[in-house]
Amino acid sequence: MHKIDIIDSGYIMADGGAMFGAIPKRAWSRKYPSNDENLCSLVMRCALVTSNDRKILIDTGMGNKFLDKTSYYQPYSLINIEDAIHDLGYGSDEITDVVLTHLHFDHCGHATRKGEHGNIVPTFKNARYWLSLKQWENLQSPNLLEEDSIFAENIMPINEAGLLNLVTDDIQICNGFSLRLFDGHSVGQLVAYIETENHGTYTFPGDLIPTSAHVPLEWISAYDICALTSAKEKQRFLIEAEKENYTLIYCHDSVHTTSKVKKLNNNFKACL
Repeated sequence: MHKIDIIDSGYIMADGGAMFGAIPKRAWSRKYPSNDENLCSLVMRCALVTSNDRKILIDTGMGNKFLDKTSYYQPYSLINIEDAIHDLGYGSDEITDVVLTHLHFDHCGHATRKGEHGNIVPTFKNARYWLSLKQWENLQSPNLLEEDSIFAENIMPINEAGLLNLVTDDIQICNGFSLRLFDGHSVGQLVAYIETENHGTYTFPGDLIPTSAHVPLEWISAYDICALTSAKEKQRFLIEAEKENYTLIYCHDSVHTTSKVKKLNNNFKACL
């Protein structure tokens, strides 16, 4: 069984209208805070999952390679994820696996870093990196809605180093840790399922459900490439999450780190 440590790798600011799509501000503002410019502070949350023989990092935050290209999102309080891992008592070379839920810059930027000679290299040289085949194909030819959020330098050096493992179907990568595929926000997003010894199963749904406010089926971000698919995929995920009493780790919620969910009148809500 596994131990989970949460790493908050920094913050970005995103427009509330973009984060909550068709949901009116008078509704979403009761569930998630924003500033006078209608901007919501979003954490870039990662997780380090450890057992006797595996040290699995889920997402890496945005890193610092492309701060000029991402300045629109006003990143702040960024941390070096290697330092965070060291603070937990491990070294970067001990990481055995890195799960990239998808290739948007705020989730995979620190998967690579600048090397001693200015070249870009894998951050975790001894790790197997897990990414869906659909995301890899999307990198080759990004769609119009995602092309400004995907940087080849975050993933190509990993492939060139022979460290990339492409996921084509739901898979268990070790005992008690599995990955499943979900569409909607982006094609082939990976959701992690982590079994713990005393606290049941945790899930890391990534941008399938980025904050606790996004648990209701119709609360869909305008960043999602297909709102209807997102709603259907959320429903598929949440039916099982409620039935099995999973704990959700929210990748972008600056207020609530985790929660369980419950069904309410054919919909769902976070148990905060």
